[in-house]
Amino acid sequence: MIAVTVKKAAGRYISFRSEGHAGYADEGYDIICAAVSALTVSTVNSLEAFTSDRITVKEHDGFVDLRFPPEQSDEARLLMDSLVLGLTGIEESYGSEYLKVDVREVT
Repeated sequence: MIAVTVKKAAGRYISFRSEGHAGYADEGYDIICAAVSALTVSTVNSLEAFTSDRITVKEHDGFVDLRFPPEQSDEARLLMDSLVLGLTGIEESYGSEYLKVDVREVT
């Protein structure tokens, strides 16, 4: 299962973490892993290319950890809202046994 944890505070994104593999199909044929990877990589690339936010990203096989600075642009929030929308849509379509998205409000 892919576990995604998104932390927010007062409408601002704090962090995003994705880890694991969906296990929907064999490696190379897993459409859920491919979809999650495409969404997350595209979002990270878009945050770096289209915003001035100085994000911190750690990535390796099946793992992405993204941290936001205290100040966040409207563009970064929109990109993250889009990512969360896409991921929750996949979870609703295929089930939480393959992808679990947890959006938490923290203080």
